[in-house]
Amino acid sequence: MSEDMSPHTQRPPLLSIWLAPRETAQAIVAVAPRLWSILVLTVLGGMAGMINMLVGLGVGAEMTDWRILSGVVLLGAGLGVLNLYVTAFILRAVARWLGGHVSAAGMRAVLAFAMLPSIVGLVLGLLLAWLLPAVSHAVLQLIGSVCGLWGLIVAVLMVASAARFGVGKSLLACGIAALIVPALAALMIRTFLFQPFSIPSSSDVPTLLVGDHVFATKYAYGYSRFSLPFSSPLFAGRLLAREPERGDMVVFRLPKDGQTDFVKRIVGLPGDRVQMKDGQLYLNNAPVARQRIADFVGTDACGSTGEERIKRWRETLPNGVSYETLDCFDHGPYDNTNAFAVPPGHVFVIGDNRDNSTDSRMPSAVGYIPIENLIGRLGMIFLSRAGEGASARVRFERIGTIVK
Repeated sequence: MSEDMSPHTQRPPLLSIWLAPRETAQAIVAVAPRLWSILVLTVLGGMAGMINMLVGLGVGAEMTDWRILSGVVLLGAGLGVLNLYVTAFILRAVARWLGGHVSAAGMRAVLAFAMLPSIVGLVLGLLLAWLLPAVSHAVLQLIGSVCGLWGLIVAVLMVASAARFGVGKSLLACGIAALIVPALAALMIRTFLFQPFSIPSSSDVPTLLVGDHVFATKYAYGYSRFSLPFSSPLFAGRLLAREPERGDMVVFRLPKDGQTDFVKRIVGLPGDRVQMKDGQLYLNNAPVARQRIADFVGTDACGSTGEERIKRWRETLPNGVSYETLDCFDHGPYDNTNAFAVPPGHVFVIGDNRDNSTDSRMPSAVGYIPIENLIGRLGMIFLSRAGEGASARVRFERIGTIVK
């Protein structure tokens, strides 16, 4: 046995990492584990991190539903792999700036094996929850926290060994990466891919309910300054522009103040004539087809706190897009309007709850929406809760629903 080898490093890394993380890191960097083993650990580590985070937020009970659990597992696995490559890249750059030396593959391997304590914590928590169904969430959270903390300690020690510098520099490097990576990931996802929005009003019932949380796809129509953080005026118009379609449910920045986000449905494109007659939508002087369907039964849709029955229609636009609308009462203030000629570069939007929506029918409040103000098209509902506080109820049936 050579003098620089300890008995621990003769064991497999999955065992030696617990008592000799620094020596294990040296062995891992020297051997260069296969990619499949790195990915397996990363996927499991990402799942463990996601589940531990949700348990810490107090929503662990919802994961007993297989639909929620499946989504958490898939999302955690995907984010785990993405996080590994981004974190390894940034951490290696910071380590080199601090005088360390480690390859990109070596840094990824070290970070992947450092996830092992979190994975073990998840397995222990699942076994305990299975054997003792009455175990409290506090106990499960404690297990996850202890294992997660040990995982951070292991990561710091392994990075120090892999980069060949002291623990102090490793702490600094990991701290810098821990600040940069989440901020950068959130910024990139929010700016270019998906942005979450919550629905606070009933203006789009029955399509969207109060308490729905939905992702908007930022790339659907390209990018304008309203796609950027703080609506930074770095450029005019839209980059990678794509035209919206009639029937799209969109989130846009209100032209009146340039700050408020609204969610409505596009019914009119540039050059269209839009009008309401006796509560029916007219497009280019022709009535939009609609069919009376079963009444909507619910609360808060028309201003009443109690349960109410409301007239419901299925409306179908000329391009085939079909959706449901509500009619709270006959002869509403905007059931009859003048004809609106949509100007170039703008769209006309209306809420699906026709008698309880502030939209383009009100020129002084909303009016025509510049296409530049479109932030994105609504996609999937990722969470839906009815009520507030302790009485809040998760609407499982709406989670994963695509907004149409």
